Amino acid sequence: MITYKQAETLEELEQILALQQRNLPKNISAEESLNEGFLTVEHDMDILKAMNDVCGHIIAVDDDQVVGYALCMHPKFALSIKVLQPMFVEINKVITGKKNYMAMGQICVAKSHRGKGIFRNLYLTMKEKLPDGFDTIITEVDGKNKRSLAAHAAIGFTTLKVYMSGDKEWHLVALQ
Repeated sequence: MITYKQAETLEELEQILALQQRNLPKNISAEESLNEGFLTVEHDMDILKAMNDVCGHIIAVDDDQVVGYALCMHPKFALSIKVLQPMFVEINKVITGKKNYMAMGQICVAKSHRGKGIFRNLYLTMKEKLPDGFDTIITEVDGKNKRSLAAHAAIGFTTLKVYMSGDKEWHLVALQ
């Protein structure tokens, strides 16, 4: 049975990083990247733990194994990950004055558990567990990641803005 909760232990954070490694473009084929989606950011334990200490990451656990995660990234980490810095600049352009959002820093479901509603349930749990005063989840999706764009749209994310950063088209999306 799959359970959803906030990450609490170092072992859970290590399992997040292991699942992340299995889904980075450098570790999957181009075909798999196209069909199954891919991750953009490679975290290290220090930043993952610091983010978790502020707002626990949401994990899906099956038989004591993390099989999915949604990383909670409080806006105070806006400068912590270089590739995500432009996202926070764009967020500040479209939600001027509104600071009660949580950025979802990355979402991933293990290949063995895809198509079982875990993606949706990670977001539902994240919304439930947002700190008091937070009412919106914002993230961005690489325009080439069609599977992720479709999945976000299917659970109610709306597009705030599409923008270019470097050579990538990003879709800034929100769930309220």
